[in-house]
Amino acid sequence: MIFPVTDLLSASECETWIERHFHPDGFKCLCCGAPRKDARHFRISKRGLVDWRCGQCQSVYNLYSGTIFSGSGWSPAQVIMLLRGVCKGESSKTLATELGVSRPTVHSYRRKLQAKGYAILSQAPLPDSQTETDEMFQNAGEKKRSAPRPQ
Repeated sequence: MIFPVTDLLSASECETWIERHFHPDGFKCLCCGAPRKDARHFRISKRGLVDWRCGQCQSVYNLYSGTIFSGSGWSPAQVIMLLRGVCKGESSKTLATELGVSRPTVHSYRRKLQAKGYAILSQAPLPDSQTETDEMFQNAGEKKRSAPRPQ
C-alpha cells in the first residue's frame, strides 16, 4: 500500500524550513539583493508556491530561485521528502513512488544533490591524529584463496 506522506506535511512549515535552509542569509531577490519585505505577492503556482515580484527591479522569484529545484514545479513537501529520502539512502524507486514522480527524475535530483554536497565538502585533513576504520571494509574485494587457473 502506498502511503501519501507528503499529504501529511504542513505547507507553511515546509516553506519555513526551506526558506531557513535554502536561504540562510535571508530570502531576497537574486537580481538586486532586495529583501522580501520590499517585494509584493505576485501569484501562486499550481503546486502552491508563492512567487514574489521585487519592488526595486521588478524581477520574479520564489523559494526555489537559485537552487537546483528552480523551475521544477515540486511542492515544498515533495522537496523535503526527497531531501529526507536521499539523506536516509532510500532507493530512487521508493522515493519516486512516495513522491508521485518518475524514477529518472528522482535519480537526476539525487545526482545533483550529491554533486552539490561534494562541491562544498572540505578538502582539509581531519584534525585527529588517529582515525578508526570499519573492520568490514578491511578486506573488501579480496578472496580467501586465489582462484585455480586452467592449465
